[in-house]
Amino acid sequence: MIRSLFYQSDLHMDSSDFVVRNAYSEEFEEIGSLLVQVYSQLEGFPTAMEQPDYYRMLANIGEQTKKPETELLVAASSDGKIAGAVVYFSDMKYYGSGGTATQEKNASGFRLLAVNPIYRGLGLGKLLTNACIEKAKSRKQRNVVIHTTEAMQTAWHMYEKIGFKRSKNLDFMQGKLPVFGFRLKISSK
Repeated sequence: MIRSLFYQSDLHMDSSDFVVRNAYSEEFEEIGSLLVQVYSQLEGFPTAMEQPDYYRMLANIGEQTKKPETELLVAASSDGKIAGAVVYFSDMKYYGSGGTATQEKNASGFRLLAVNPIYRGLGLGKLLTNACIEKAKSRKQRNVVIHTTEAMQTAWHMYEKIGFKRSKNLDFMQGKLPVFGFRLKISSK
């Protein structure tokens, strides 16, 4: 039985009330439902009718964990509520997007970041993003590669504030949808 994606939100919560961890297999269905909900509500983003394979991939997000070097991370509250998720790729050849990203060397990436609407504004997107960056640093990667669309302006601005820069060579078309590449260079300290 899938738990409801909507919880009574505690207005006094912030990102410090959540931990980023690997998702448990029994959470995959719930996370898939969250991703479908979030992406289907993006204004200007393709619908499930327009891109059924994409939405099928979102709904079955746990399948991503079968790829080598791939982790499904969640932002979870102390009582186990899943507030957000992202897929992290230690090796870009498993990234699975269009364009040239899968050919990137010395890079990690992440895709499919989503935060439950009732938990937005708590900094969970940034928390998940920073967890991916830290994983890339621990693997001594030189870059973190991501993609976003014009429908994802909140995420786009967050990525730029963190230090991601547009990388036009990573752009591609997903059907009729332009998808924009970004890169964060990691210092080699």
